[in-house]
Amino acid sequence: MKRNLFIATIVFAFLLVNSCKGPVSENQETKMKSFVDKLMQQMTLEEKIGQLNLPGSGDIVTGQTSSSDIGKKIREGKVGGLLNIKSVEKILDVQRVAVEESRLKIPLIFGMDVIHGYQTTFPIPLAMAASFNTDLIQKMARIAATEASADGICWTYSPMVDISRDPRWGRIAESAGEDPFLGSRIAEAYVKGYQGDNLSDNNTVMACVKHFALYGAAEAGRDYNTTDMSRIRMFNEYLPPYKAAVEAGVGSVMTSFNEIDGIPATGNRWLLTEILRENWDFDGFVVTDYTAINEMIDHGMGDLQHVSALALKAGTDMDMVGEGFLTTLKKSLDERKISELDINLACRRILEAKYKLGLFDDPYKYCNLERAANEIFTPENNAVARQAATETFVLLKNHNQTLPLKASGKIALIGPLADNIENMPGMWAVAADYTQSITVKEGFKNALAENAELFYAKGANIVDDPQIDYWSAAYGKRTIDSTKSSEQLLNEAVSIANKADVIVAAMGEAAEMSGESSSRADVSLPENQRKLLQALIKTGKPVVLVLFTGRPLVLDWEDKSIPAILNVWFAGTQTGHAIADVVFGKVNPSGKLPATFPLHAGQIPIYHSHKNTGRPLEDGKWFQKYRSNYLDVPNEPLYPFGYGLSYSKFEYSDIQLSKSDVFGNEVVKASVNVKNTGNFDGKEVVQLYIRDLVGSITRPVAELKGFKKVEIKAGETLEVNFEITNELLKFYNSQLVYDWEPGEFEIMIGTNSRDVKKSSLVWNK
Repeated sequence: MKRNLFIATIVFAFLLVNSCKGPVSENQETKMKSFVDKLMQQMTLEEKIGQLNLPGSGDIVTGQTSSSDIGKKIREGKVGGLLNIKSVEKILDVQRVAVEESRLKIPLIFGMDVIHGYQTTFPIPLAMAASFNTDLIQKMARIAATEASADGICWTYSPMVDISRDPRWGRIAESAGEDPFLGSRIAEAYVKGYQGDNLSDNNTVMACVKHFALYGAAEAGRDYNTTDMSRIRMFNEYLPPYKAAVEAGVGSVMTSFNEIDGIPATGNRWLLTEILRENWDFDGFVVTDYTAINEMIDHGMGDLQHVSALALKAGTDMDMVGEGFLTTLKKSLDERKISELDINLACRRILEAKYKLGLFDDPYKYCNLERAANEIFTPENNAVARQAATETFVLLKNHNQTLPLKASGKIALIGPLADNIENMPGMWAVAADYTQSITVKEGFKNALAENAELFYAKGANIVDDPQIDYWSAAYGKRTIDSTKSSEQLLNEAVSIANKADVIVAAMGEAAEMSGESSSRADVSLPENQRKLLQALIKTGKPVVLVLFTGRPLVLDWEDKSIPAILNVWFAGTQTGHAIADVVFGKVNPSGKLPATFPLHAGQIPIYHSHKNTGRPLEDGKWFQKYRSNYLDVPNEPLYPFGYGLSYSKFEYSDIQLSKSDVFGNEVVKASVNVKNTGNFDGKEVVQLYIRDLVGSITRPVAELKGFKKVEIKAGETLEVNFEITNELLKFYNSQLVYDWEPGEFEIMIGTNSRDVKKSSLVWNK
């Protein structure tokens, strides 16, 4: 390997400059541009187009890359990077072909969907958002980057920052939920965690914010579907997290599948050039989502040659898998449908990304076999994953303090997710080794040891419909028991339950019932699982529902019928240990909902920062004729945004404002005293909301503008302060000018978006 590195270094000696260290300074920028200029002067047109091509890795076998079709393309300079190739040995083998067998020896960039951890798998992104802990999210991303880079990966297709207010959309599981303020802070944390302080270090990876833009607003919650909204809504509600990622220095951006103003995002120049590059000063490169250029054909935008040219001229730089750029751009150039400048711009951006990663300095920097052996799935990383999982769990109900349970007596653990190792990590855990996951059953056994009797029964399949099981069983995660009937499973569970003092029911979705291409019209618990719950309740034993889900579910019946509900999302490789920690009281739950849980599916879309109508329903009312409401259900959700209980009780004082008549750039301090009146030490997420009561355009009834996760010991009182500046009052007006307007504002601080203390102030220009 040392000899190969020496050869590669000699080849580039006359071009080599210092790799980028952290943010690119003016001097480093000059060196980078000079380096890329000299390199591009040597490149043929075909080699430039080749840099824009990102094929899938296919079935690459170590030691056989050179003789494969992908190896042939790499040698010919027709590949800029590879998608989802796993293992440092394979990546080392492929990189050798690029830097030793191609004409210009340009290194490849290797990307992977490192979404919520690499081999040490953390809770899914929606769950991580429930932690309301950006330091923890940044730490998780840092660990993911360290592990992925140790295995040869230098680029991750994360964070996904799409705002979603429709739980039918499966990819809400991969998002931070419904709120632009929370989503923006989380976007920043992911980018900083992945990219670190120095992108050319060998333990950082380049982040790729996705999906630009508006993908989470797909009509009917159906994946890949049409999106349509006003510019005001785009800028105020859906674009902020992408912009926050850009301002945090994200190195790349991925286009979305949906259209915007009638033009698919991948071919939308207004989006990719005017907004992203000219308005936001983004200086990285843009990659498509999987075959997004080709899919513009079905959108009705033209043939492959036409849509490829459209995408390039719009500002798309790299074509993922579709090879439209590779096969059509030369012809489009000959026909003057594009210019060589268009190709050069895209090629330059990709080469600059490789430069920033330090790949020209050392093409093998991510191919250290010792790191791969020592830095992946370590006990230290798993300890963080376990602790992170406990912070994401949301206690939805706890009647008569059913939880925490005593680690003694007779406990029945029942349900299709109680001993289901494949489903613990959750969706998009492509690098996970499922055999290393800790199930609920294993976690309980370890926690209880010899102190309690643990009985187990599956009780039900996740679904009984074999077609739905097949469609939602990606990566072989089939769930239907072919050896027993549904009736047999249920009877076994009831028999076990009758022996116990308390029942813990581990139920919910399968891991792949949420995520990409997993939209659901019915977002309730599958009927066969509800039937099992009904049978367990009839035993008269207390029931705790441990709920697995990748989206908000409709839980009206469950909330009315079950004493305690703990939403655990999908918590990663340490799932079982983390659930045991919370269920048996070792850890006090502190998660809060990043997305509203509807009372009824007919309320969807439902979210906290909605606007008033001219005929709003009066507070406390269910129905008023000629007001905005339903005949059959109330307007309010079952569980509001920001909601989550604790084993403790937290009491809030009235809000104290440092001033109530404010001018210009003055700062207002808003304070509350939060007292832990319970018997457990606990963490509370104190949330700040602001309402602009009169504006030049209609304004939401409340907007999240701050949150602090604080730890308060039992019996103690903590003062929590927020600084309010006019920056928090800004919004995009009807002219898309970002500014604040003077007037009266309502300040709200509380434990969730519904249960708040209120005060008011006047802010003058």
